[in-house]
Amino acid sequence: MCGIFGIITDREQPLGPILIDAARRLSYRGYDSVGCATLHADRTIDLRKDVGKVDDVAARLDFAAMTGRRGIVQLRWATFGVPSQINAQPHLDSAGEMVGAHNGNVVNNVELRQQFSAEGMIVRSMNDGESCVHAVERHLRRGCDMVEAIRRAYDDLEGDYAFVIGRADDDRLYAIKKSSGLVVGLADGATCISSDLPSILPLTRRIMRVNDGEIVILHPDRVELIRVADGEPIAREAEEIVESMAAAQKGGYAHFMLKEIHEQPQVARELLHLLNASAQVAPFLDRLANARQLYLIGCGTSYHACLLGAVYLAQLAGRPAIPILAPQFIPQGLPTVGPDDVGVFVSQSGETKDVLNALYAARQRGMTVLSLVNVIGSTLMKESEIALPMACGYEISVPATKTFTNQVLAFLYLALRLGKHATAELARLPDLIQETLTAAEPQVNAIAPELAAWDDLYCLGYGATYAIALEGALKLKEITYAHCEGMLSTEFKHGPLSAVREGYPVIFVSGPDDVPLLVSGINETACRGGHTIAIGEDDDRLRANAQTLIVLPSSGPLLSPILAVLPLQLLSYQLSVARGYDPDFPRNLSKTLTVD
Repeated sequence: MCGIFGIITDREQPLGPILIDAARRLSYRGYDSVGCATLHADRTIDLRKDVGKVDDVAARLDFAAMTGRRGIVQLRWATFGVPSQINAQPHLDSAGEMVGAHNGNVVNNVELRQQFSAEGMIVRSMNDGESCVHAVERHLRRGCDMVEAIRRAYDDLEGDYAFVIGRADDDRLYAIKKSSGLVVGLADGATCISSDLPSILPLTRRIMRVNDGEIVILHPDRVELIRVADGEPIAREAEEIVESMAAAQKGGYAHFMLKEIHEQPQVARELLHLLNASAQVAPFLDRLANARQLYLIGCGTSYHACLLGAVYLAQLAGRPAIPILAPQFIPQGLPTVGPDDVGVFVSQSGETKDVLNALYAARQRGMTVLSLVNVIGSTLMKESEIALPMACGYEISVPATKTFTNQVLAFLYLALRLGKHATAELARLPDLIQETLTAAEPQVNAIAPELAAWDDLYCLGYGATYAIALEGALKLKEITYAHCEGMLSTEFKHGPLSAVREGYPVIFVSGPDDVPLLVSGINETACRGGHTIAIGEDDDRLRANAQTLIVLPSSGPLLSPILAVLPLQLLSYQLSVARGYDPDFPRNLSKTLTVD
């Protein structure tokens, strides 16, 4: 989830301050490096970039002194290539006569870099943003004009991305969109383009949305839109934006948590692209297959992903795995592990101290250290033999949502591959997530007012949905401050059933193969006056027995648990708001726990 911004003006002027401000307004997206490029009337390009935060890099490289008629700034969140000066964006073409930057993932980056080198181009980095520039350069070398070169590059570049590019000998800027955000701003004496609104709004509130498969040509006083499919022009009217800057950063959502819940279809799609293209997956699987004992280690939400991952590995690959909380690993797991064992350490931030403590202890015993981690360049990633990035971008809200979904998806993907199963079915998941969010939101909103009055409730699951019940309960606890206990549904009758009274809420999360067991628990609760809420695929037995049914799309036993967490995320969000709390910043909690 990088950020890009480009601007073209009607005269040579200081662009550095504009580019710095745009970068600051995109920094909430998360990044590890920043770079600026300006293009001058004398056909020269000034490129400055490095690892670090906007203000630090801007001061060190004197971004403020940069001038020109056209400029590009990019914040990079590393996926292809470690955070470094050479991998930072923007990037030049072979001759240094063209410069560009992208947002997104070009999943055939490795193959393209090999092709470009074989064709005589100078490939300087590991980064897929450079591949966007060389893809255009390839077709310019073959005699195409700029628009035609971009059209053909669009077909060469696989994945989801948007990029902006300019040539020293051309007084325009160009951009293209493929399943990654892109919006145009039209100001007096300038036009600009960005991956997100916040960088545009200080300059203008006249904007134009760009759709997938469209090329934008920016002039100082106008923009042209060209359709990639046939090269034909597109007519589109600009619109006026009235929302505040804060709302723009949140994509129009009231809170970052809600925005991040709705980003899950896109980040799931990006993770699948990365896993399918990653050279790290095969050696990761080899370590799992040859482990004497396999541990899945995490805290909180990441531990719940480990629980479900262990179910997937057992069911699909016949591979036993021990999910264990990171602090408990040291007294319980560590005494028995050695060089033949493998630990998969799971963390959103890659800086959680409990997880790192377990990692350091395990490595002293010779254990192989693997990881699933969202933050590129984090301590966990650096300390791992092999790390798979979760491709979620920055997660601002303290409650983890999209990172949990992608952690679980990564485990499911690995389990399928380890068990020699096809992964093609996973391509359905992003659309199923979107379908679930669309259908579940009104259902959740309908029951939220009644549930908001309760300070105590249960969330129950079985098999694969046990981990989902625990995760749903955690979300409800951390942002509503109501006590919600997650539990195996069959354990509810061994004591906690005594808490049920008239109207008492109990949520049952059902997989499609587990309905009979859940129906038994539903009736044990209902006959004692409890309010029974089922989450599962449409089933006559659930409809007949539960007081409320939140219906999931039909997806089968592998994907249904992932979909089931979405209504629980939405419910926790709605109850938090209904109870008057800020779901993004729950009291007593922080995003990354770096203390014991």
